Amino acid sequence: MATTRIMPLHIGKGRTESRAISDIIDYVANPQKTDNGKLITSYGCDSRTADAEFLLAKRQYIAATGRVRGTDDVIAYHVRQSFRPGEITPEEANRLGIEFARRFTKGNHSFVVCTHIDKSHIHNHIIWSAVNMDCDRKFRNFWGSTRAVRRLSDTICIENGLSIVENPKPHGKSYNKWLGEQAKPSHREQLRVMIDRALEQKPADFDTLLQLLSEMGCEVSRRGKAIRLKAPGWKNVARMDDKLGAGYSETEIRAVLAGEKQHTPRKQPAPQAAPPRVNLLVDIQAKLQAGKGAGYARWAKVFNLKQMAQTLNCLSEHGLLDYADLETKTAETTAHYHELSDQIKAAEKRMAEIAVLRTHIVNYAKTRETYVAYRKAGYSRKFRQEHEEEILLHQAAKDAFNELNVKKLPTVKALQTEYAKLLADKKTAYAEYRQTRAAMRELLTVKNNVDRVLAMEQTEPQQKEKDHGQR
Repeated sequence: MATTRIMPLHIGKGRTESRAISDIIDYVANPQKTDNGKLITSYGCDSRTADAEFLLAKRQYIAATGRVRGTDDVIAYHVRQSFRPGEITPEEANRLGIEFARRFTKGNHSFVVCTHIDKSHIHNHIIWSAVNMDCDRKFRNFWGSTRAVRRLSDTICIENGLSIVENPKPHGKSYNKWLGEQAKPSHREQLRVMIDRALEQKPADFDTLLQLLSEMGCEVSRRGKAIRLKAPGWKNVARMDDKLGAGYSETEIRAVLAGEKQHTPRKQPAPQAAPPRVNLLVDIQAKLQAGKGAGYARWAKVFNLKQMAQTLNCLSEHGLLDYADLETKTAETTAHYHELSDQIKAAEKRMAEIAVLRTHIVNYAKTRETYVAYRKAGYSRKFRQEHEEEILLHQAAKDAFNELNVKKLPTVKALQTEYAKLLADKKTAYAEYRQTRAAMRELLTVKNNVDRVLAMEQTEPQQKEKDHGQR
């Protein structure tokens, strides 16, 4: 899965606010790209009036905070997600886009997720309002947001068993620079290594240690009582205090030099090897018929032997040496997985309904006086032009109430309570869902391997009898 950087949507020159946001919403919500709108999901807003709701939220933010910017103001943010062809369904892609948007915005911003299926690869367009749903804060694009987007996106893909780009190619100077920085230690790590090397030379006092650091190329300076260090190749300085790491502050180093304490160099945690996974056996004959050579056949035989050993270990570990027990356990785990999946999907569907209903209730209350005045004005065309956004939001709210068959409007507090309970239940179920999914995949792989071996054992006697009859 590949994810692009965050793209802020500015007002720009030569166009109005309304035009700026409606252009991008119209593009991503194109019915021809989204299966006639079936692959459009919104949160905290209605996708049909998202542009008007984003603008209304911005104006309420300006009224509440008094902060006004010019043409460089950001109205919304746009992220694209692309999936490997043939690996995911459009519905699943849309669900993952919703999960990404909720987790990245922490559920504080309304957003629209549109899944496009017009290309060979399924991809999402995710647009969220720069202003939060309380209209008192704005989303601030931060340094390293591209990396954060990719990391969250990859995490969601791994959780759902999808492939990711292991070694992404750089698409710009900043990303290329970021890739280069990953290969070298951090500034503080370099300073800790330099201090370790200086202490290995057993300096007589603290000033001698600072002199050794200077000889290594480290810039040493003082600002007030604080000692500041800067390793070669770095622009910013780091204080020699607790932030440098346990055992590396000035007080602790002085205690080491005075013989009051023993210095222990900080070690990087060793990466833990991933537990061996059971993989499906390779169909060697099919691969040979597809054009693979004798070298591949030798590798596949060794690979299959290793996988059968892992399969037997798994069967012994779970006490499933009887085939009937394996079949029963696999069926039960699969059924439980689908049960949890349906439970989570039902909760997500209701949460989406609550989010939309809450937004429409708030919009209905905010625009009710304007709509009453519009009705008293005899549905004046001039009045509508002056208050078009409020009128559209009011009408969209009434349409949504009719679609959801809401006879009596619930209170926002009651909806928030229900939403919080659904969210808590979903988090609890999702933890069990991930464990069950992993167990199901392992059991299905093990059962498939066992079935293949049993089929091979049944085929061999029949082949021998056939060869004997031909003789």
